[in-house]
Amino acid sequence: MTQKGEFELIDEFFRRPGADASVRLGIGDDAALVAVPPGHELVVTTDTLVAGRHFPEAAAAYDIGWKALAVNLSDLAAMGAEARWVTLALTLPESDAEFLGEFARGFFALAGREQVSLIGGDTTRGPLTITVTALGIVPQGAALRRRGAAAGDDIYVSGCPGDAGLGLRLELEQWVDELPAAARELALQRLHRPEPRLALGRALRGVASACLDVSDGLAQDLGHLLRASGVGADLELGSFPRSLALAAIDPAFADILALTSGDDYELLFTAPVTARDKIAGLPLRCTPIGSITAGHGLRLLRGGAPVELPVAGFTHF
Repeated sequence: MTQKGEFELIDEFFRRPGADASVRLGIGDDAALVAVPPGHELVVTTDTLVAGRHFPEAAAAYDIGWKALAVNLSDLAAMGAEARWVTLALTLPESDAEFLGEFARGFFALAGREQVSLIGGDTTRGPLTITVTALGIVPQGAALRRRGAAAGDDIYVSGCPGDAGLGLRLELEQWVDELPAAARELALQRLHRPEPRLALGRALRGVASACLDVSDGLAQDLGHLLRASGVGADLELGSFPRSLALAAIDPAFADILALTSGDDYELLFTAPVTARDKIAGLPLRCTPIGSITAGHGLRLLRGGAPVELPVAGFTHF
């Protein structure tokens, strides 16, 4: 098999004709030039995905491409930003045309849907590692932050956290019970092709008091929000949303998955009680799961009574 060079790989798989007038200079120079609209701030995030750590080594190339972009767009969603541009750095064991073709197809399927332009990056040889930097814009002063939650605020989560955690256990064959085919398919879909909640993030500008995305487990990520805001929280486990996948397993284990599983990329946010009608009217389901308290730390409740559950989330080291 003939090995292609860096620039041949870029030209074949990642150069796309651009229709985004904000990209003044894209792939091909030492750096890109983009125009930020007046009255807006630039929002920038970077994530690195490593094979065997952030996705199974046997994952489909299409899914890896999709997920590499999705996890970064999720960070922009958590800030209430409009996603505009991305850079992509690929470390590859070899220049595998079949892998790169499918990877690019998954990456650009999501990029095209969200109207995001690839404006640069890098390729090199080594263990499979993908780094994406995503850039977005938000009106000045309108970005959502982790700090800002106040005692009495409601706590909400979008979608159904825990599905991706179940999908990972299925992928690694750590699940021995039989699940309905539809439940298995849903859990694996949520693991491999997470949905960045960009439209929801933009809709929460001026509504949410604090926000972040659930990437390392709901309880762990909520802890970041609580520390940034200097508050505590009560979570009512009985109010957690349950998908078809989680409804098919033992309820106690479903609670643990919902609290601790990474890779959900749902939005976890707080809002004053006066915002309940606005949140109920959002097109994406957002479930109230607790409330912010004046103290510090997290209490888990079931029917108002305290319960003890392990709440450690994902760690990168």
